[in-house]
Amino acid sequence: MTQIVIALFPGVTHLDFTGPHQILCRLPGATVTVASLDGGEIEADGLVFARLPRLADIAACDVLIVPGGFGTTQAMSDRDFLAQIRRLAEGATYVCSVCTGSLVLAAAGLLTGKRAACHWAWRDQLALFGAIPDLSRVARDGRYFTGGGVTAGIDFALVIAAELAGDVVAQGIQLAVEYAPDPPFDAGRPETAPEDVLARVQGIYARGMEERVEAAKMAAGAV
Repeated sequence: MTQIVIALFPGVTHLDFTGPHQILCRLPGATVTVASLDGGEIEADGLVFARLPRLADIAACDVLIVPGGFGTTQAMSDRDFLAQIRRLAEGATYVCSVCTGSLVLAAAGLLTGKRAACHWAWRDQLALFGAIPDLSRVARDGRYFTGGGVTAGIDFALVIAAELAGDVVAQGIQLAVEYAPDPPFDAGRPETAPEDVLARVQGIYARGMEERVEAAKMAAGAV
């Protein structure tokens, strides 16, 4: 039985983990556990996820996944949370992230010298931890699998599914959930988005960016 753990923190983006969960819960012989530091409830973009177990109560796992979200700013400096990430990562076959979850892995000291993907707006911060920012939708470096921003979590999960159970099983899950992206706009990456759209989103992300950069610098100094 493959044990998969998704580690949540306050302020997580729900699609970062619900997307991968939808794929991986269909993986034959796999158990997916969504947990948090304190257990109980976690609010994510207005949705409440309840009855979560505590990370400390999970002895070990085969696959560890850390999603991202604006709460990454605080999670990078949460020593107790990072300690649980390091503990579970130590015995895991695969250590993974989606979006800015790679910054949490980096803050835990797990990505030094490793190539890693991240949401485009925060990708450069990986270098503060000695990681190598990777523009790929899904990046792999040894046992580390990291996905880009939010929706890349579905691609990432299919890659992990193929790694664990083979391409045929992964493609069957893809077909079952009818994952056949055909977006109405080619604005999903900064390289393809119209300039005015990119400027608007960059302006939104600029709010609080200084705080996030300083938090990353402090976390990097503690690694």
